[in-house]
Amino acid sequence: MDVFNIKMPKSPLVPIVISVPHSGTGFPKEVKGLYKKRMRKHLDDTDWYVHKLYKFAPSLGITLIRANLSRWVIDLNRDPKSVPLYNDQRLITSNTPTTDFFGNKIYKSSSFEPDQEEKTRRLKAYYNPYYDKLMALLAERKKQFGHVLLWDAHSIRHRVSTIQETPFPDMILGNNDEKTASPLLINTALKGLRSGNFKVSHNSPFKGGHITRYFGKPEENVHTLQLEMNKILYMDDNEITYNKTRAKQVQKVLKHTMETLIETMKTAL
Repeated sequence: MDVFNIKMPKSPLVPIVISVPHSGTGFPKEVKGLYKKRMRKHLDDTDWYVHKLYKFAPSLGITLIRANLSRWVIDLNRDPKSVPLYNDQRLITSNTPTTDFFGNKIYKSSSFEPDQEEKTRRLKAYYNPYYDKLMALLAERKKQFGHVLLWDAHSIRHRVSTIQETPFPDMILGNNDEKTASPLLINTALKGLRSGNFKVSHNSPFKGGHITRYFGKPEENVHTLQLEMNKILYMDDNEITYNKTRAKQVQKVLKHTMETLIETMKTAL
């Protein structure tokens, strides 16, 4: 099973790469049987359909990379040593999680949970290839344009009590407290996202995960932004079914945001 797939641009290249690390649902045959079948059937922590929201990207010259594997196999947006992203009381899963976001165990028994040898194997087999490809794509775009933006695309349930008691905002732009991208790109993204009817938060309650923090080096002209969005923006209220009508409104805002970022990178960076 391929770790990722790539949608290449259908129009002239622009210096933007979109990463979708959490919409994958695949389980390699060597680990598939270790998980509880009912848990594997629902995959509640998946960023369902996020890649569909960005299907316009290739037409704008944007390269899109999407992970194929479930985050329960390997979580690509966690530190390789599972160093926590936050120091508050929220539940934070590791790069090889053993529970879902609500603390429910995902393996058939604790004996099936990955030991250190298995964790290392998964990093080499599933994690490193994604990071290596991202690094290569960013280097290629930077070489051609002199700068590049990585946009890490995510979604989350309307409410996850183990993270915070209150419902999440519609959209949350994360850049580790403005450390991972230039102020110009951050402000451009915020303005674009706020062009619709959605409530947009900045770095709260999410500041960007490991991908954003690891690759973001604005002083080297590599900028990163993470967008977390509420699943009910583009799914039914049950957070199971894709809602085309809702999704169109989200796509309109996302496309406009990407267009303004492209223009800003052409003229102002």
